[in-house]
Amino acid sequence: MKTDHAFPLSSAFAALGAAVLFGASTPLAKALLHDLPPVLLAGLLYLGSGLGLALIRLVRDRGWRAPPMTRSEWRWLLLAVVFGGMLGPELLMLGLARTPAATASLLLNLEAVLTALIAWIVFHENANRRIVLGFTLIVAGAVLLALPGSSQHLGFGHGTLLIAGACLCWALDNNFTCRVSTSDALFIAGLKGWVAGIVNTAIAIGLGARFPSGPIVGMALGVGLFGYGISLVLFVLALRGVGSARTGAYFSTAPFIGATIAILAFDDHASWLFWLAAVLMGAGVWLHLTERRGHTGLSHRDKRVQHE
Repeated sequence: MKTDHAFPLSSAFAALGAAVLFGASTPLAKALLHDLPPVLLAGLLYLGSGLGLALIRLVRDRGWRAPPMTRSEWRWLLLAVVFGGMLGPELLMLGLARTPAATASLLLNLEAVLTALIAWIVFHENANRRIVLGFTLIVAGAVLLALPGSSQHLGFGHGTLLIAGACLCWALDNNFTCRVSTSDALFIAGLKGWVAGIVNTAIAIGLGARFPSGPIVGMALGVGLFGYGISLVLFVLALRGVGSARTGAYFSTAPFIGATIAILAFDDHASWLFWLAAVLMGAGVWLHLTERRGHTGLSHRDKRVQHE
C-alpha cells in the first residue's frame, strides 16, 4: 500500500539527514570530553562548523557576501546564535560530563517537544492529536530517564537538568531560525558557527582551559563540521518545507542514533528503565514519521511555504 506522506520527501530526508549527523556527534563529543574541558569543546565544535562551511561557501560563491536580509530577520538570527550557538552547546557539554552518553542522547528528544510547544503556543503553528500523542510519549520517556535508577551514573536533577536546559535553548533557536529559513542555509549555519565558536573558545581560554594535542583538536573540528555545521544546513532546509514543530519531530530520531552508537561503541550501561524509555520515545517518533496528509492540520503559512 502506498503511503500518502504529509510532506515532500525532500524535506523529510533533509531533517533525517540532520538527525543522523547530530545524533552521531553526541557520543563522539562525550568521548572527546576525556581530553577537552566542556566549554572549550563547545567552542571547537562550532569553530569546525564555521570554518568548514565558510570554505564550502567560498568555493560555491567564490566569495563571502551576506545574503539580503531585513532588519527583523537579522534580529531573529542574532537570537538564534545566542541561544543555539552559545548557551545550548555549553549546557550540553556540562550535562554530558555528568551523564552517560546513551542516556544523554535520549534526553535530547526533549528538544523536539519544546520546539513544538513554542511553535504552537508562540508562533501558532497548527497541531493535531497524532502529533500531540507522539510528543506525550516522548515526554513520558524523558521523565523515566530522570528517575533514580534509570542509569548507574545518572543522579536526579544534575546532568539531566543541564541537558534539558540545552534542549530549551535549541528549541528557541529552532523557532527563531525558522523565521529566517528562506535565506541562504550555508550562511545561517556558518555565521552561527563562527560567532558561537569564537565566543565559547574565548570563554574557555579565559577560564584557564588549555588546548590539547593537534589530533584531538582536529577530531573536535571534524565532529563540529558534520554534527553541527552540515547537520544545521540540512535542518534549515527542512524548516522551509515543514515548519519548526514537524522538523523537530523528524529530528527527534537523532537521540536514538546517538544512544545506539554509545551502547555499541562505548559500552554504556543501560538499565530496564532506559529501554522502557526508548520504547516510549520510539513510539512517539514513529507517530511523527508516519503522519499522513489527512492528519497534518497545516496552517495557511505552512502550506504557502511548502508551495514555494
